[in-house]
Amino acid sequence: MSAARPRLVVVVKGYPRLSETFIAQELRGLELAGFDLVIVSLRQPTDTKRHAVHDEIAARLLYLPEYLHREPLRVLRGLWAAARRPGFGATLRGWLSDLKRDPSRNRLRRFGQAAVLVAEWPKGGAWLHAHFIHTPASVADYAARIMGMGWTVSAHAKDIWTSPDWELAGKLDRARWAVTCTAMGHKHLQSLAGDPGRVHLSYHGLNLDRFPAFADARPARDGSDPANPVQIVSVGRAVPKKGYDTLLRALALLPPDLHWRFRHLGGGAERDSLQALAASLGIADRIHWQGSVDQAEVLAAYRASDLFALACRITADGDRDGLPNVLVEAASQALACISTSISGIPELFRNGENGWLVPPDDASALAAALQAAICAPDLRVQFGRAAEAQVRASLDYHRSVDQLVSLFAAEGLRP
Repeated sequence: MSAARPRLVVVVKGYPRLSETFIAQELRGLELAGFDLVIVSLRQPTDTKRHAVHDEIAARLLYLPEYLHREPLRVLRGLWAAARRPGFGATLRGWLSDLKRDPSRNRLRRFGQAAVLVAEWPKGGAWLHAHFIHTPASVADYAARIMGMGWTVSAHAKDIWTSPDWELAGKLDRARWAVTCTAMGHKHLQSLAGDPGRVHLSYHGLNLDRFPAFADARPARDGSDPANPVQIVSVGRAVPKKGYDTLLRALALLPPDLHWRFRHLGGGAERDSLQALAASLGIADRIHWQGSVDQAEVLAAYRASDLFALACRITADGDRDGLPNVLVEAASQALACISTSISGIPELFRNGENGWLVPPDDASALAAALQAAICAPDLRVQFGRAAEAQVRASLDYHRSVDQLVSLFAAEGLRP
């Protein structure tokens, strides 16, 4: 590593992950901007595929013990090394206070992982940054306090809305700054921060080189021809916050003489139950479950489709998406989109102007929007082009990388 290249140590929950392309492209953007990175992952990879951007990232990888009992000697060495640091006592007392409020295995695990990170701190590491303000930020926070160094954080969606306010407020006060990717999340975090000016709004955007404009004209399918059905696609993990059960129920409400096919791309724990639901609704023969795919396959699916649908919801525990990256990707291909009016989605889409937005968990409203979109190919073209124009004008990932470079520069880290 050249002395002129500052080394950032970046803590993530898992790496690499197909569902977190936005993080990978940001990390690659920081490398291209001149930073040297070490990626610290709390979990081993579970996806069997990788995106091309993962192979381009040059960062060294450090995997912390995913479960402390599986690497006891490593954890003990970490605690011994951490205990010799001047900041250990105060950090231990802070952690014990956190443990009283959150007496969980997760809280124990994060302190142990932080100790291992301190003991195995990458040579030349100049700064500590965390992606997600829940568990990765806990590890970064404890490690930074033990070492007496500054740290920063990128907050996203689930991590904001499923974390208690007391914990968010404490982390925001101790971090040098935070960035988050939707106006709604930004407003919430600012309301909890002692210094709201240290919380910044930074949309992720796309690497538009990977999502070049789609120049071809889509067929004017309108659902009237059984031999040429409208092609609907969705990309996302089969988990509750994606609302795929609502989407399936909406599809089942469409008139029987309206011809469509639905393709789902992604893994997730609910796939089997969703397939059973589709069968019970009598629509299984119109659905293709493609499974986990890489970015090239996702792009091809956008270009082969007429309509993108994602029925996001807020779950009982507060989990939700921010502005789903797949909606931005689909819009970049001038693909008309239907989604719900929650979180950061209305920050890109305006109902009746560049897409269709309906309330979450409302299968009837979603079915009405689907029928309107299926029957109106000209309107799909109009909305798709309008959304694409907004993405290409304001959601290029170079903007967010430039913003991060400026924030790191303010801490004396100049590539």
